[in-house]
Amino acid sequence: MRTFFTAESCKEAHHSALNPQSWLQVERGKLPRLSSQSSSASIESLIKVPQSPILPFFKPVDYVEVLAQIHEELESCPPQEQSNLFLLQYQVFKGLGDVKLMRRSLRSAWQRANTVHEKIIFGAWLKYEKQGEELVAQLLTACGKCEKEFGPIDVESHIPFDKNVSSQDRALMNGNDASEYVIFKIGDEKIVCDRQKISELSAPFHAMLKGCFRESLSETIDLSENNLSPSGMRAVSYFSLTDSLLDVPPNLLVEILAFANKYCCEGLKQACDRRLASLVSSREDALELMEYAVDQNSAVLAASCLQVLLRNIPKCLSDNRVVELFIHANKQQLAVMVGPGIFSLFCFLSEVSMNLNSSSDTTAHFLERLVDFAENDKQRLLAFHQLGCVRLSRKEYDEAYCLFERALNVGHIYSVAGLARLDSIKGEKLLSYEKISSVISSVTPLGWMYQERSLYCDGDLRRKDLEKATELDPTLIYPYMYRTASLMKSGNVQVALAEINRILGFKLSLECLELRFFIYLVLEDYKAALRDVQAILSLCPSYKMFEGRVAASQLCTLVREHVEHWTTADCWVRLYDCWSAVDDIESLSVIYQMLESDVAKGVLYFRQSLLLLRYIKNVLITVQANAMCHFLVFSLSSCPVAFLLFLYK
Repeated sequence: MRTFFTAESCKEAHHSALNPQSWLQVERGKLPRLSSQSSSASIESLIKVPQSPILPFFKPVDYVEVLAQIHEELESCPPQEQSNLFLLQYQVFKGLGDVKLMRRSLRSAWQRANTVHEKIIFGAWLKYEKQGEELVAQLLTACGKCEKEFGPIDVESHIPFDKNVSSQDRALMNGNDASEYVIFKIGDEKIVCDRQKISELSAPFHAMLKGCFRESLSETIDLSENNLSPSGMRAVSYFSLTDSLLDVPPNLLVEILAFANKYCCEGLKQACDRRLASLVSSREDALELMEYAVDQNSAVLAASCLQVLLRNIPKCLSDNRVVELFIHANKQQLAVMVGPGIFSLFCFLSEVSMNLNSSSDTTAHFLERLVDFAENDKQRLLAFHQLGCVRLSRKEYDEAYCLFERALNVGHIYSVAGLARLDSIKGEKLLSYEKISSVISSVTPLGWMYQERSLYCDGDLRRKDLEKATELDPTLIYPYMYRTASLMKSGNVQVALAEINRILGFKLSLECLELRFFIYLVLEDYKAALRDVQAILSLCPSYKMFEGRVAASQLCTLVREHVEHWTTADCWVRLYDCWSAVDDIESLSVIYQMLESDVAKGVLYFRQSLLLLRYIKNVLITVQANAMCHFLVFSLSSCPVAFLLFLYK
C-alpha cells in the first residue's frame, strides 16, 4: 500500500526528465558509454527526491504515554466503550507502522464488541486486513492448526427473539359476544381469519376486534387501504395460527413487515424481520432490503444487510449505490444500520477508500462523515488530520489548512507539518521553518520534526537537520534519499551507494530500491541494476519508475539485454548461494527470473512468500498475500514432498 500525500510541487511532471531509451538502447553487445555532459544531465533527471509525505496517521509526540493511557482506561471503562479504545490503539500502532500490533488491536476490538453491528464491522475489517490469505487459513484449519475466525456471524443469535411479546399481548385480551371468525376484505377478495388469533397479534388488533370499536361487532372488515395484498393477509392469518412464515416469498415478506409495523404486531414483525434477514445473500439483496430495514426499523435485517455489504469490501465501494447509502443516510438511519458503531464504520470505510484512491470524492465524503460522528478529542484529531491530508492531496489548500489547525488545537502536534507544508506552498518558507522550530523547542523533539524542518532551509542547515532526524529516527527514508541524491550530484557515486545501502540494510523501501537502481545504471553495473528492478517487481508488479511514467517491467526488459542469460541450473545455484547468505533482495530477484521461465513454481512461490513476509512490517503490499495463495496452489499440486519437508523442518 503506497499512499502519498505530497505537496503540489512534488507532483508536477518534469517533462525534461530522462527517456529510459537514451540510457538503455536495446542492442546486442555492450551499451555504449555516455558522454560526461549527457551523463551529468541524465543524473540530474534521475535523482529527483520527492518531499516526504504528510501521513494520514495518528502520530502522538509520546507513544508510550498514549498507549499507557489507553491501557489504563481499558481497565476502568465500561464494557461498551472498550471496542472504541482498541480502535484508538489500532490507530496508534498504525502510526508506528506495526502491522502485527494493528491486527491484534482490531482482533481485541472484535472480541470486545458490545453489539452485533460492531462485531460485523471489526470482523469485516479483519477480513479486509487479511485479504488474499483465505487459502492459508483454510489449509491451517484443515490441519487443525487454527480455527476459522472472522467468518460471517449468525446475526439472529446475537439479537435474541423477544418471546414475551405474545404473552404481553394475550394479557390484554378480554372477551365479548362477537363471532368466532372475522372476514377481512381486500379488494374483491375475502380472507376468513380466526378473530381470537388475529386479536392476539397486537394491542391495536385487540382493540379493533375485541374492544369497544364497531369492528368488534362486524363480521367483515375492509383492509383494502393498507397496502397489503390478499396473499399477504392469508400469510398473516396463517402466522396467527402457527407462528410460522415459512415458504412466504420475499415480496410478500416486505408487505407483511410494513403491515406488522403499522399495527404494532411485534411478534409478526420479528418473525418477518428474521425471515427476510435469512434471505440476504448478495450485494443486490442487501441494497434492496436495507432500505426496508431502515424504514421499518428492522434491526436483524439491517445487520444482515450490513454484514453482506462490509464483507464484500473493497469491491462493493466501486458500486455508487453502496457509497451513497452510507454517505446520505442521516444519524437516525445510521443508528438502525450500525447501532452505536457509526464512528467505527466510517473509520473502516475511510481507510479502505484511502487505500483505493486517497484523493477521490468518495474518500473525502467518508472522512467528512467521520468528522461529523467523532465523539471525543482523540477521535476528532484523527478525523480532522485525515481529512486535512485528503484536502491537501486534492489541492484544496484553504480547507486543508483549517482542518490541520483544528487537529492541532485538539492536541495532534503532527498536524503542524501539514500547516508548514501549506505555508511553503504559498511561498512562506520562513513561516514554515518557524512553525516547526516552535514545536521542536516546546516538546520532546522527534525525527519527523527535523525532517520536516529540513524542507524549509538549505545548505548546512538542511544537512544538519537531516542528520538529526536520522539520529532520532533511523527508519525515516527521506534523509537517506536526500543525502544519496546530494552525493550523486557532487559526483561521489560510491559514497552515495554506501549511503542508500544504510537504509536498505534494515528497511525495505521501493523508492530506495529505485534510487539504487539508477546508481547502478550510472556505474554501468547492469547485473546489480537488474537485481533491484526484479526485486521491485516481486514486491509490486505494477510499480512505475521515472516519477510514475515508466513501468518497472519495461526497464527490467531493457536492462536484461545487457546481462548474461542464466540457465535454470545457474538460477538454482545462485538462489541457494544468496539464500544461505541471507541476501533477500538478491533472492527475490532470482525467484522473479525463475518464475518467468517454465520451471516448477511451487517451491519458488513458497520461498518468495517467506521473503515477502519478512517485509510486511515495513512495506505494506498486496502481492505478498497473492504470492502465498499461489504457493499453496502450486506447491500442493506440483511439489507436495518439498512443501511437507519444509513444514517438518
